[in-house]
Amino acid sequence: MSTPLASGELFDDLPFPSADPSRRLRAVEQAEPRRRPRLVYGLVAVAGALAIAGAQMGMSILTTQNSYELKSLMTEQRSVQWQQQILQDKVAGLSSPQYLAANAADLGMVTGAQPTYLRLSDGAIVGSGKPASSTSSTKADTKAAVPNALVSNVPLATDRTATLGAGAAATDTVVVDPVAPPAIADGLPTPNTR
Repeated sequence: MSTPLASGELFDDLPFPSADPSRRLRAVEQAEPRRRPRLVYGLVAVAGALAIAGAQMGMSILTTQNSYELKSLMTEQRSVQWQQQILQDKVAGLSSPQYLAANAADLGMVTGAQPTYLRLSDGAIVGSGKPASSTSSTKADTKAAVPNALVSNVPLATDRTATLGAGAAATDTVVVDPVAPPAIADGLPTPNTR
């Protein structure tokens, strides 16, 4: 059993506070005024937030403008592709065997029944050697075996009034209207949004 210690025995080895009055704690009469936050830090924070919002708005405007330009270019590309297809159809019709044969007949060329060749190695004539008659064995400018809608109303090379298949029935040919679709010029194009 332990005996109660006399007062101060526990704290004998601790230094005793000095009686110096300058080291004593005292009550403060009035709290120090709070320091105002610095105005510069607030302005920097507000300016940073405004700069981020402005950059985001600018990016949004540029994205929207680019979508309008993209829509315009896609419309122009579609129009050019239609024109390209129309020109390819015209070239295909004008280079068809029916149209070439009709133009050749219109220019006075005839189809011979027996072809004649000139062999270049010895200069010999292979075939009948007779000239072709003044009449052709085929009539390309009348009705073609298979009607060609791409050249049904196209005039021939020398006679602008004659066309290929002029004697054909209207039910035999299909009329192709090679008119390009009108360009969209009214209003702004709008992007597809969801």
